[in-house]
Amino acid sequence: MSLPVLGAAAPASAATSAVSAATPAPGAEHGRSTPDPDFTVRSAALTPDRTVATACQFCNANCRLHIALKADRVIAVRGEQDDPVQAGGLCVKADLMPQLVYNPERLTAPLRRVSGKKGSPDSRFEKISWDEALTTIARKFLELRDAGQAHTIANRTTGRMPRGTGSLVARMFAMLGSPNNTDVGPVCNDAGANALTASFGLGNFTNGYGVDGATGKQDLGAARYLLLLGTNQAETHPVTYEYLLRERKKTGAKLTVVDPRLTPTGAQADRWIAPKPHTDYALVLGMLHHIITTDRHDQKFVDRWVLGFDELREHLIDHRYSAAWASEVTGVPEATIKAIAEEYASAEPAAIFCNAGISHQLGAFDTYRALTFLAAVTGNIGVPGGGCNFMHNTWPGDLHLPPLEAETPKRTDALPVGPDYFAESILTGRPYRLRAIVSQGNPLVSSANSKRVREAFEQLEFFVCTGLFMEEPAYYADIILPVCSGLEMDGVYMRRDDRAIRWQEQAVPRVGDSRPDWEIWIGLAHAIARLDSRRPADEWREAFPEKWLDYRELWSAFVRHTPGMAGMTAHRMSRRAEPLRWPCPSTDHPGVSTLFLDHPSWYQAAESLGPKYKGKRFLTPSGKVEIFTKELDDRLSTAGHGALPVFYTHPEVTGDHPTLRYTSSFVTNPINPQALTHPVTIGARPDRAPHGAYPLMGMTGRPSVVHFAEVTHWTYTGKQLNGIRLIQIHPRTARAAGIADGDPVKVESPRGAVTGTALLWDGIREDTIFVPNTFGPAQRVGDIFGAPRYEPANTLPDDGYYDNLSGQQAYKCFACRVTKDEKAR
Repeated sequence: MSLPVLGAAAPASAATSAVSAATPAPGAEHGRSTPDPDFTVRSAALTPDRTVATACQFCNANCRLHIALKADRVIAVRGEQDDPVQAGGLCVKADLMPQLVYNPERLTAPLRRVSGKKGSPDSRFEKISWDEALTTIARKFLELRDAGQAHTIANRTTGRMPRGTGSLVARMFAMLGSPNNTDVGPVCNDAGANALTASFGLGNFTNGYGVDGATGKQDLGAARYLLLLGTNQAETHPVTYEYLLRERKKTGAKLTVVDPRLTPTGAQADRWIAPKPHTDYALVLGMLHHIITTDRHDQKFVDRWVLGFDELREHLIDHRYSAAWASEVTGVPEATIKAIAEEYASAEPAAIFCNAGISHQLGAFDTYRALTFLAAVTGNIGVPGGGCNFMHNTWPGDLHLPPLEAETPKRTDALPVGPDYFAESILTGRPYRLRAIVSQGNPLVSSANSKRVREAFEQLEFFVCTGLFMEEPAYYADIILPVCSGLEMDGVYMRRDDRAIRWQEQAVPRVGDSRPDWEIWIGLAHAIARLDSRRPADEWREAFPEKWLDYRELWSAFVRHTPGMAGMTAHRMSRRAEPLRWPCPSTDHPGVSTLFLDHPSWYQAAESLGPKYKGKRFLTPSGKVEIFTKELDDRLSTAGHGALPVFYTHPEVTGDHPTLRYTSSFVTNPINPQALTHPVTIGARPDRAPHGAYPLMGMTGRPSVVHFAEVTHWTYTGKQLNGIRLIQIHPRTARAAGIADGDPVKVESPRGAVTGTALLWDGIREDTIFVPNTFGPAQRVGDIFGAPRYEPANTLPDDGYYDNLSGQQAYKCFACRVTKDEKAR
């Protein structure tokens, strides 16, 4: 069974289907025996003047878009037929891209606060010039630097930014002397990359969609077993998931989906498994124990390529992490755990896929590490159709610019990993207080314990918000900067899953006086140059040359200076129907699909990442998969962890399980050594269980295929199709609470409450409810449909519980209760 796919004569994207085939170009064959007529053919009004190739930027499927234009206005959005993975397909979000351009809510000029309490919807702003805006920011940055307070300046990036902007920010912060240039990873998916680096030496999705250019064979499409944990790919990566299902028809691969609720992804599975939230770690340990103790592992691969297997075996046995034990923790039958372990171990090859359902757990790093062990001991790493395909890894390493010639000041330690520590810093001054923040994302919606984050931003001394719309953070800003949408600029977009990168051409003129992010930071550097009394102006101008305002020039600098990127020129990528995968060390290299493949193309690519990797298959110090080494164990132990897995879970998971206690001291983070972290100890729950008052476990996640982060809530189609927050509750749980389908409900946790509409759904555990995130109180586009303004779902999780190695916030479990919302009646 495959996802419903509309016929080729259907519109370019359709709300009735997760994936739709692209509309063919006028006059093209439809591929049907009796093709439907295309009434755009020979239409004077609807025949495009030109078509521009760009990329959709609403998820990691990274679909190529052909934007048809008439009089410089978008009249059609079509998919790329010549990409065998995309196969012309697009999802409903493709048509939302133009709705970001043609939108009356767009910010069109820089704004300055003139009155109103920070955060108040009555805040008033006035239009100012770019010169005034950038000068104001530059003056504040220099004032703090000159007072010895450079470390109190911070930046928070987001996945929507043009690739490489973060490198410019890092360059500026190095020259200012601030260590607090953070990325979106801790509220997205940093932990998977951290775990992959520890085990294999490189922190990226290990395999690729489509044909491997080096071998001429299918990579992930060749999998004989697909194990998906905490990933709803049908709604988060619909086009690449549809590709996996197409190839599955050919191979007969089994599909197992692990998720506390049934999703469109699980609907396609041979087996759907619903463990208790936040217990995937136990499930994986039980699988490992069964595979190893019944000799189902790949001894030949282990002997040649794995360090620490014997230590792992003894550890699992000593701790009694059996399938029976895992069953008690997860609620999954012992026989089922053994069955999926045996299926995974016997399939050749087998691929693991994970997404935010694993990342947003208290033990994200350790859970991902255990999954790398699963792949390693079965020989499912470094092979086509296998691997650890952990979604949403950030760009493969830093995009490098020419080395700075200017001297840079010594920097203090960064705040503990993750922008969510910003609130702690502002409110308590520990380890020091931030005074100025620039944000490209939406911390008021995306951060855990949203009320506390709101309190922090009310007290923040100076805040710069960049964005397309007056989203929630804008009302707390001193300066607001308008940015461009993806159709308004050249650049690249990355399918961060398999490192596949597309070139995108600017399709339409910029809206108003908006600018792309990289221009903003270059402009800010030049504003600082005009004001800086300590550093010569030429040092700033040479570090941020004006020629980089042209993205092709900036990209060329990245290609010249970034390891493994010499083959990824704008010219080469713009001529390709398919994206090009990193690493790609030369213009005649096909790019790497299968990382760690025992093949000359991989060894060539590995060496391009650094001379120390010459001849290495795995990029660890030993050149092998490192499950256990004393060096790794000692390093992780400083933060309270170890190289071998010890189970714990969130303290708000029902039942009596070990959890984490955080010490008040700080140590250098062993995974992210530029930052601090709180060491932890593993033991019994330190406080009284909250389950008497809050008997259920809640999870947050994406509302549906329609939405991607908060920005899609600013499109009319997004709000029309999914403007109501539908809270999934099992019918028996709802009946016990006196709740009927469609009732207004309130979900409460110890942190606060949010509202929504009850959606009775028997495809969810009875002890669990699902609260869609990305809704926020500023989203006024939905007013036309009568869509309510909602408090952020992340009001409910506790920001005090997080992975102290990766910084990941634990959105996937919080103690809660659900009742009828009597005030809504």
